[in-house]
Amino acid sequence: MRELRVFYGGTFDPVHNGHLAIARAAHDALAADIHMMPAADPPHRAPPGASAIDRAAMLQLAIAGGPGLLLDRRELDRGGRSWSIETLHALRAEFGSDAPIAWLVGVDSFVGLPTWKSWRELFELAHFVVAERPGSSPDDELAPELARIAAGRWIENADALRRAPAGLLLRLNQPLHAHSATDLRDRIAAGLSWRHLLPPAVADYIAAHDLYGRADGAAVIGP
Repeated sequence: MRELRVFYGGTFDPVHNGHLAIARAAHDALAADIHMMPAADPPHRAPPGASAIDRAAMLQLAIAGGPGLLLDRRELDRGGRSWSIETLHALRAEFGSDAPIAWLVGVDSFVGLPTWKSWRELFELAHFVVAERPGSSPDDELAPELARIAAGRWIENADALRRAPAGLLLRLNQPLHAHSATDLRDRIAAGLSWRHLLPPAVADYIAAHDLYGRADGAAVIGP
């Protein structure tokens, strides 16, 4: 069976335990390496709170020594805005039109797909693996056109992703963590506790480089 290449893009500003839980669950469910790909200049949100160099360094610390999670610097090295459509075209140029490629996203990102550049074309270039929120289904939240395009694409067996190059949808039953990167940055800036939401090496890096405002993280104990 053909190799499945899985890419998990995001700002990772900073990478936190929720990101890693999704990546590890996908690694286990898909039996494939997960290429974690920090964005250089995300077009859908404000500029990152940390530089690309810092975000890549934190991601490398977070996945060090863990099986199946890889740092992929292609968007950072390319620079400019990190449009997913351009990244997928580059991946197709590298791996060919028949290679199975999957794009790992959280359910909120998938629901917002119609705001992405050339979003309809994405289904011709990759599968989507959608990490769901507990107790919810993306089917309940999709815009009409996205629901129409998604209809009939959902599969139950991850092996099916290896039998086609693109166009299928798979639910990843990994409960999403309650805290987002935005919430985490706010907690750091406000002096609330935050270290428990990050791998220890990432928390140490944030404190050592004084990222996101007040970064001592030691004054408050507990959640």
